[in-house]
Amino acid sequence: MADVAEAAGVAVSTVSRALRGRPGVSSAQREQILRVADELSYSVSASASRLAGGRTGAVGVLVPRIDGWFHSTAVAGLQERLHEHGLDLVLYRLQGREERTGFFTRRAFRHRVDALVVVGTTLTPDEEELLAEAGLPVVGISTRPSGRPFADVDDRAGAAGATRHLTNLGHERIAILRSTTLLGTHGAVSHDRYAGFCGAMAERGLDVPEAYVVSAPWGLEGGAQAMAELLSAATPPTAVFAESDEVAIGALRTLRRSNVEVGRTMSVIGFDDHQLAELLDLSTVAQPVHEQGRTGGDLVVEALEHGRVAEPERVLPTRLVVRGTSAGH
Repeated sequence: MADVAEAAGVAVSTVSRALRGRPGVSSAQREQILRVADELSYSVSASASRLAGGRTGAVGVLVPRIDGWFHSTAVAGLQERLHEHGLDLVLYRLQGREERTGFFTRRAFRHRVDALVVVGTTLTPDEEELLAEAGLPVVGISTRPSGRPFADVDDRAGAAGATRHLTNLGHERIAILRSTTLLGTHGAVSHDRYAGFCGAMAERGLDVPEAYVVSAPWGLEGGAQAMAELLSAATPPTAVFAESDEVAIGALRTLRRSNVEVGRTMSVIGFDDHQLAELLDLSTVAQPVHEQGRTGGDLVVEALEHGRVAEPERVLPTRLVVRGTSAGH
């Protein structure tokens, strides 16, 4: 920029205003500066321009894991939307308690990103307060930060629909496989899906024995472990609702290794419509994960451009997908 200013015989600040279309430069002077810049093959650095205006042009994304299908799919949709608006994505993995504590207390992200997106992570009240003090826009995807915009599905209604599907098939002894987080707790999604399950069971006057509520770490191994525990019950259930497809897939592995005929002796339904669900003929509640990511991107862009979001709560629909792992009893 200094070379352009010297060649045009003007101050660097004048060149900066002219190249960015700012006022305070005459038409003739702007035309001369643009001509000189073109002759010198000078182009404005997008990152430098954003920094000069107090923006980094980057959005921070908080995820508990980067190897899970749900999180990677949601982040892919988010990145597509941000890229369309010239925004970069900075990924922060908050896998363990120590990583989370350090991230929220140090808040090094404040000067690196213009906004934060929380994907599938339930924030504690202390974490929400620390984010509020940072003064950045915050958006949730598959999580609902207090008072913040979010893109989500109705987990309670989706779980209730899955449970009604099983009761309509004649099942009465229905168990639920709950997922715990990396911190060993049940997140907001688990609480909502459990509430939907219990509500649908109560509608039919059906009890949920304590032995039919099994919690295990999220994922294939957790699902396999939880299903093994259910099979050891004095009276095993005839159907199982798993809070996610990856848990359900782990449960299917245990059932098949135990020679339990899936869809006859035991019905299984999951939640997500994971990319392997169709291959494994798994009944499930499909949610638009990629679209949640893109919708979250819309919320971020609107918050950055206008300082507020006109429609902050975006709840996308789910749908029941019936396949071979659920059948009449």
